[in-house]
Amino acid sequence: MIVEVITGADERPEARVVDVDDLGRLHLALGQVTDEEAGQALESSGLGRLQDADTAQLDAAALRAAAEPRATAPDWSAQWDAMVATARSQGWLSEDGATIQVHVESAAGA
Repeated sequence: MIVEVITGADERPEARVVDVDDLGRLHLALGQVTDEEAGQALESSGLGRLQDADTAQLDAAALRAAAEPRATAPDWSAQWDAMVATARSQGWLSEDGATIQVHVESAAGA
């Protein structure tokens, strides 16, 4: 699963969740946007926040709510639980389970 921040309508950056059936990976992909624009798009979408240039904190509940309705894998819920368990075992899940720490990949180098 990928959370993308790309230039959207009216040239304003927007955050969206793509590849919702691929729960074997999770990261934030930035298009041609600055870190500031990415942070604003993440926060305004409710999907999370940019921690720094390399790391983001994604809201687990918001991410699931955005992805699950579009999922087509019959065992998606079980795959989600496995992804969250992996995040927990790696120290990427907050103590309360509310946020998942992910790597930021920037296409723009902004």
